[in-house]
Amino acid sequence: MLNALVTIAAEEGEAPNPLLPAAYDILWSAVCFIVILVLFWKFALPRMQALLDQRAVAIEGNIAKADEAQKKAEAALEQYTAQLAEARREAGEIRDAAREDGKKIVAEAKDAAAADAARITATAHSQIEAERQSALVSLRSEVGTLALDLAGGVIGESLSDDQKAQSVVDRFLADLEASENSSETLRQAQEPVR
Repeated sequence: MLNALVTIAAEEGEAPNPLLPAAYDILWSAVCFIVILVLFWKFALPRMQALLDQRAVAIEGNIAKADEAQKKAEAALEQYTAQLAEARREAGEIRDAAREDGKKIVAEAKDAAAADAARITATAHSQIEAERQSALVSLRSEVGTLALDLAGGVIGESLSDDQKAQSVVDRFLADLEASENSSETLRQAQEPVR
């Protein structure tokens, strides 16, 4: 049977090339291709081009908007940074001024306290001195009265002359103060020096 097929094939002549189609197939394929190309060129390509142009315009518009928004954001950031730096500078100035004011207030309070302390001390010293003088006067008069009474009791007569009695009392008190001062000086001289 194989022999028969080979014989029939040899009688028909030359076999067509399976890679090359027949001429009528090429002609009709070219006509269909040209018709489809013309339709595509006339209708589909302009619509696709318009769609691509719209997309390009929209993308360019969005890019422009994004650039503008970025510029605005950068400007806002610069403004914010400048305001923040200004606020920090002002805060530093306020802090420094507050420190200076605090130092001034403390110094004024110290000065006022020192002045009050000096005034109170001076008042206390003057009051002490006045009370001392008052006590001395009172003591002199009482000691004088007691000394006159005692002297009057020893002598046996009353010493009623005020001028004379006062001079006796003053002389007695002066002698007493002089003896106290000399004993104080002597005691200080006898103490060993350390």
